[in-house]
Amino acid sequence: MNTKRTILFLFLLVSTAMFALIGCSNQLSTSNDAESKEKETSASKEADSEYPIVIEHAFGETVIEEKPERVATVQWANHDVVLALGVVPVGFSAANFGVEDDSGLLPWTAQKLEELGVDKPNVFQDTDGLDFEAISDSNPDVILASYSGITKEDYDILSQIAPVVAYPTSPWTTSWREQVMLNATGMGMKADGEQLIKDTESLIKEQTEKHPEMQGKKVAWVNFSATDMSGLHLYTPADPRVSFLKELGMDYPEIITDMIENDTDYSLQLSAENADVLSDADIIIGYGDDSLYEAVKADSRLGQIKAIERGSVVFIGNNSTLAAAGTPNPLAISYTIDEYVELIANAIDKIDE
Repeated sequence: MNTKRTILFLFLLVSTAMFALIGCSNQLSTSNDAESKEKETSASKEADSEYPIVIEHAFGETVIEEKPERVATVQWANHDVVLALGVVPVGFSAANFGVEDDSGLLPWTAQKLEELGVDKPNVFQDTDGLDFEAISDSNPDVILASYSGITKEDYDILSQIAPVVAYPTSPWTTSWREQVMLNATGMGMKADGEQLIKDTESLIKEQTEKHPEMQGKKVAWVNFSATDMSGLHLYTPADPRVSFLKELGMDYPEIITDMIENDTDYSLQLSAENADVLSDADIIIGYGDDSLYEAVKADSRLGQIKAIERGSVVFIGNNSTLAAAGTPNPLAISYTIDEYVELIANAIDKIDE
């Protein structure tokens, strides 16, 4: 494979220089404050795991022989888990959705980096495809990709750089809990990951208790197109967006789940002629704005959907911060859950109007 040979050649070519630069590149991975914090908890982190660690995933298994000191992440949100655990990655992928500037950082990521005293993180500019050379240059001990869409070819190339923690079953279906546990385990911080899950669960419980009206309501995540009303795009319960809504106490209409042929599929495409499957949805959530809602409401077929007709919908602005938080992780949940739950509660209020 030409790509693989090229990457291996580059890796070998620069390896000597990388080892010489390890001391300098550590400045990218942490500040003095972050280093102090990491040292304070190093004993507990080391006690988390016995080595070697073996992690099973969609491409087989990954063996981690000793505790990684340099952690890189690729694609979506894995770096947020690392940061939430108090560690700064030596490199991570730029966010390609919901970013309002050229930093490649979502606001909760930027906030956590500031908290850890890092102002110049090493961000891989790989939104159009993995930058294998930049990943290799970061000299990682492990590469985390538990929530991602990497291919087997990507995995094989990355594995030439460092052990890779891939998704457990299928692309883009890893729940936030699985993401935390896989990444934390790959870092040798399993106990820290378990505590992070408990803390996040407490936050979710606190918010759901404020809004008991959400419990048992049926919700569907549906994406409409203002330029093509002939089809519907739905996320299924396998998608983290929907599984998080269920975690908030809401249900998914059985009439839709009965149509899903493969439980690992994270989306479903339907013709607008089948819009009646949404008749059991108390509320609809999707990407869009007020103008899209008005267009859907005016459509002769889609406008007959009960939730659309009465306005019990949550349309989340495309490329917005809240839209980017739709696929949750602990940092994103903490940053947006107040706003998200309030929007859902407002949509539920319209059911009985």
